[in-house]
Amino acid sequence: MADLRTSNRAMFWRILRRLFSANPGRLFVMLLALGAGAAVTAALLNLQVDAKHRLSTEFRAFGANVIIAPREAAPSFTDSTTLNQSIAQRVLKDSEAGKVAMTSFLYVIADGATQSEAKTSRLVVAGIDGDALSSVVPYRAISHAATLPSTVLLRSAVGSSVAARLHTQIHSGLVLRIHDRAIECPVGDILEFGGPEDNQVFLRLETVQRLSGSPERISMILLRVPGTPEVVDRYLASLRRAIPEVDVRPIRQITEGEAKIYDRISGLLTATVAIVLVLTGLCVMAAMTNVAMERKMDVGLMKAIGGSMRRVLRLFLAEAALLGLAGGMIGAAIGIFLSIGLGKAVFGVAARPRLIVYPVAVVLTILVAIISAYPLRRLASIRPASVFRGEA
Repeated sequence: MADLRTSNRAMFWRILRRLFSANPGRLFVMLLALGAGAAVTAALLNLQVDAKHRLSTEFRAFGANVIIAPREAAPSFTDSTTLNQSIAQRVLKDSEAGKVAMTSFLYVIADGATQSEAKTSRLVVAGIDGDALSSVVPYRAISHAATLPSTVLLRSAVGSSVAARLHTQIHSGLVLRIHDRAIECPVGDILEFGGPEDNQVFLRLETVQRLSGSPERISMILLRVPGTPEVVDRYLASLRRAIPEVDVRPIRQITEGEAKIYDRISGLLTATVAIVLVLTGLCVMAAMTNVAMERKMDVGLMKAIGGSMRRVLRLFLAEAALLGLAGGMIGAAIGIFLSIGLGKAVFGVAARPRLIVYPVAVVLTILVAIISAYPLRRLASIRPASVFRGEA
């Protein structure tokens, strides 16, 4: 019995080799169609996976995407509602996607003037503490005092609108006053944000707390949480459980924008992959129809010598699966490298090869090849006698 199974297996592979060598031209056409389909599929899938990771990274340039504020009222420059500074110590420092950037803010209104001018102006003063300001509020430095230590630079950064209003220059002294309390600090940086921050002066949190008489108080905390919108949502849920007494909410312009852009890119690429696979399947199906017509004699002979139709069909399905495997392995490898150039052309940045795409593209190609062998079903109705008489 074991010898019979070994003999049958050897005969199976011998017949399969003969099927591959029967018509090399048609074999090449099917292999080319499957390889081209696998290449385009792998390229688009790699772009789709890479876009998900890249969007999460690129959107960090837009700054904070989560805000922690007092629950009683929304934070504003005139609102006296503040948080205890110890809240910042309870913020979760890591999300599923990596480290969370955090900066605490205390906003006050002060009278400001330069040492060279007596005229004062009402200014919004922001005390900051935590990670670098650029991690949550991106900016461009218009002027930079490289000779001052970093501690002074942070104490005396001013927005571009404030600098223009007060005619402030680098190293010039800035005097800030709230009631009977006043401080003097040199201007270290002039920053351009492109938003309301251009009308603010940035100092150390401790300095603003001392100037306003609000020790250990902050107005809000801005967070930059890395990861996809789903990761950010799970982080928000965990943060609300950890600090239930504050208002934790996403900055919708950032989180929703990221989700919408990825959904559109993902939907477009998925639809394109589906169309490519359908067209590939139709090409292979047309070739398989001709194969079915040509192999009637072979099937009739197999059935005449006792071969079951199930074994015969398994033989042709194995041929289709091997074609799909060969075309998928070659095409998917080409497609992944093709996606690098496509990513650079479409997004301006070369896509990184994602290894998970390779087996997915190969499996999809094999499935398309097997499904495209559907025309071979007509071989099941062939009768050996009709074939040999030339009637089939």
